[in-house]
Amino acid sequence: MKSLKDVESENAVVVKEITGGLDIKQHLEELGVKEEVELTVVATEPVHVHAGPISLVIRDRELIIASGWADKVYVEVYWDVLPFLRLEAGDKGTIRSIKGGKDFKGFLSELGIAEGSELTFLRHVPDRTIVFAVGSRSTEVRMGEGQASKLIVTVDGKSVQANYLKDGETATVERIIGGTHLVEKFGRIGIDQGVDLTLLRREAHAPDCTKGTYVLARVGEQLITIGHGLAEKLLVE
Repeated sequence: MKSLKDVESENAVVVKEITGGLDIKQHLEELGVKEEVELTVVATEPVHVHAGPISLVIRDRELIIASGWADKVYVEVYWDVLPFLRLEAGDKGTIRSIKGGKDFKGFLSELGIAEGSELTFLRHVPDRTIVFAVGSRSTEVRMGEGQASKLIVTVDGKSVQANYLKDGETATVERIIGGTHLVEKFGRIGIDQGVDLTLLRREAHAPDCTKGTYVLARVGEQLITIGHGLAEKLLVE
């Protein structure tokens, strides 16, 4: 057996084992991938020179979503239904399906992302770390742009994703877009509803080409994307 990332294009394989925890298996199953499923590798491609979150416009509002969420969204563009990660800057389309459970679809709907919504793909966001000061103690915490996008904060009476704050700007956490696990994870670093956050700085770092690739595969009639990290955990023959 070998991992999916090592399968060459235009080869059909059968999934024999998925290594990793329940979350990984559930994520893949939502894409239609589980043990004994046959899939065909279409290509292994770079997501972008900068791997990272996705910037889009929906209902005249600019949003950022993590790439791990974006790979479950399928959009009709020019009569083709494509994984969201296949779009390029300026592409416009309509969301035709979201691969994920009821909770996941609910998280996206809080951002206005739902089946039937029209959107414009803006760009891949540079892979960078955002540093916040949390609460009155000004404890510093660091997180990626995708994670920060799941924090909805209030500043000047408006609700925005935390990654849209300006350097030195302070806002109050309104809600966290995500499940219990994510809420608990933020809670451990002191980020809860009602806490003040101050954006201190953004730290850019060199892109990682390995993390910036994904496997494009076909399962039945569905075209799906599987990130490099997940592809390593899929053993096929």
